[in-house]
Amino acid sequence: MPYLSRIRINPLRVESRKLLASPRAMHAAVQGGLPGLPDQERTLWRLDPDNPYRPQLFVLTTDKPDWTHLVEQAGWPGADGEHYAVRDYAPLLQQLAPGRSFAFRLTANPVQNTNRPDKPTTRQQERIEAGYRRGFRIGHRTAAAQLNWFLTRTARWGFDVPVAPHLDGTHDTDDEPPRDIRITARQRHSFGKGPGTAKEAHVVMNSVTFEGRLRVTEPALLTERLLAGIGPSKAYGCGLLTLAPLPERE
Repeated sequence: MPYLSRIRINPLRVESRKLLASPRAMHAAVQGGLPGLPDQERTLWRLDPDNPYRPQLFVLTTDKPDWTHLVEQAGWPGADGEHYAVRDYAPLLQQLAPGRSFAFRLTANPVQNTNRPDKPTTRQQERIEAGYRRGFRIGHRTAAAQLNWFLTRTARWGFDVPVAPHLDGTHDTDDEPPRDIRITARQRHSFGKGPGTAKEAHVVMNSVTFEGRLRVTEPALLTERLLAGIGPSKAYGCGLLTLAPLPERE
């Protein structure tokens, strides 16, 4: 049974600063709240810093977690109020039906696979010259490319993104009308994989937060993406798609 958690983070604490600055450290903290073995638990997480004074961590887990350690290390352990909430995810999944609309948020790492990068790094150039035959995973860097990455994949994820509401029925040009989606945050991350790893074991990724409105087309496909995540870098805070029901339009 899946569970969606929301944990309040206190950004003024020393431990919190470490977690907020490093996706690798936050991943380790998330894994610490799971009762099962790390390789047996499918976990997605996302940090939402809408309010920089009260950032919130969202985590989707297979088993019911306990976030006491996170509250003690990076929250307000002695304060009043709800420090974290854990909700059964099944009721939301049961609402998925063709044509149903939801507000959504996704932080993802839009990438493309290529055999010949336009501007290869030193390491990539060395591999090319050595006859490296596997493709390279290259992150999309511009907002336009990142948005296109999202919109060209929605069918395989079980939904579409409708035309922006203020343009419904009013767009009379030959151009593709703008969709009800926007990029609200873009960030480049660069960090090592941890002590003891090779020098080249360095992670560089571009995380992008998309928000907007989606319409369900294939509930089974969408359920799969909600539970398994979207795109790469899931261990580092990417891939968690969350939904909020919207009132049905007349």
